[in-house]
Amino acid sequence: MKNFFDYNKDKFNLLLKNTNCNKELNYCVSIFKKYKKKNKIILVGNGGSAAIASHVSVDLNKNAKIKSLTFNEPSFITCLANDYGHENWMKEALDIYCHKNDLVILISSSGNSKNILKAAKWCVKKKIKLITFSGFSPNNSLIKSNYNGINFWVNSKSYNHVELMHLFLLLSIMDASIGRLYYRFS
Repeated sequence: MKNFFDYNKDKFNLLLKNTNCNKELNYCVSIFKKYKKKNKIILVGNGGSAAIASHVSVDLNKNAKIKSLTFNEPSFITCLANDYGHENWMKEALDIYCHKNDLVILISSSGNSKNILKAAKWCVKKKIKLITFSGFSPNNSLIKSNYNGINFWVNSKSYNHVELMHLFLLLSIMDASIGRLYYRFS
C-alpha cells in the first residue's frame, strides 16, 4: 500500500506543479471581487462535482461574503428532472435562478455530462458569464461549448485527481479574493 500512496501522491504533486494558469486564476479573483456587492455566483455539478460546488458555495457565502448558491436540493432536482428530463434540469434551474449579471461555474470531471453541457449552452445563449472546470480530454465538449469563457482543464483521467484540483483551484480563487488563507472564528 505504501507504494500506491507514494505513487498517488507523486502523480497529484506533478499535477499541481504543472498547473500553470495564474493569468486565469488572477482574472477569476478579480471577477469574484466584483460579486461582493451585487449579484451572485451559481455553482453546478454532478456527484462529486456537486459536493465541490456545495463546499465552495458555503465558503463563498460565509468567508468571502459573496452571495452564492447550488442546486443540490434533492426535491428540486427530482422535480425538474421529472418534468424536463435529467439532461435539462440544470438548464431549467438556471432559468429560474440566474439573472443577467450573475456568474455561473460549471464543474464536470469528464466535461461531457449532458445536463452540464445544456446548462453551458443556456449560459452562452443568455450571455451569462461562465467559468468551467473539467478534466480528462483537453477537447471535451464543455470546453468547446464555453468558447468565449474561462476554462480550467486538469490534465488527468483520474476522477479523484481532477476533483481535488477543481476544489483546490476554486478555494484558491476564493482565498485570493478575500486576501488571506486563514480565518478566525469564535
